[in-house]
Amino acid sequence: MGDYLRNINWKHVLIMCIGNILAGMGIAIFKLAGLGTDPFSGMNMAVAAKLGMAYGNFQLLVNVVLLVVQVAFGRKFLGIGTVVNAVFLAYICTFFYYIFTGVMGLELVAMPVRLVALCVGVAIICLGLSMYQMPDEGVAPYDSLSLIMTDKWPKIPYFWHRMSNDVVCALICYFAGGVIGIGTLVTAFGLGPVIHFFNRHFTGKLLARVDGE
Repeated sequence: MGDYLRNINWKHVLIMCIGNILAGMGIAIFKLAGLGTDPFSGMNMAVAAKLGMAYGNFQLLVNVVLLVVQVAFGRKFLGIGTVVNAVFLAYICTFFYYIFTGVMGLELVAMPVRLVALCVGVAIICLGLSMYQMPDEGVAPYDSLSLIMTDKWPKIPYFWHRMSNDVVCALICYFAGGVIGIGTLVTAFGLGPVIHFFNRHFTGKLLARVDGE
């Protein structure tokens, strides 16, 4: 444990933490738009309802299974970022959602405004996920799945792996009787490519500058 702490790149940790804050803010804006859930959450909600299980219990079960996969095939993706994302992301999202609705009193009614909020939310989520994943300080079990696949099949770009996982989750959600909203489709097909864009054109360059490369 002591060796692990001594080897931590705290500049990378700072970028990872900022990424989680941005992701939480983006999720709050996405939620404010009210146009559907992300594929992973939607899948868990739909299957939990189908099985008569509590959503939280089923999602915990899925995360445990994915954590086993992460430990077996992607142990290098475990780290402080895994804990930060698992423990704090939901609270960050709740905080920003309270600011937007409780403090600022925002209520989006007009569809064009909701669509703009959806796009802004997705863009911020993607920037946040890029900044939280690329520093290599650990990621959550579901996010690690795409990275493990990219390591296994490096000739296939990351965004195809991410998109395939999100689309599979959306399909399971649909066939389990869940609701597929515009936001679900946008995130299923859009997260991977936009995260890949930020990886190449922003976060990668930021990390290179921080590392003095």
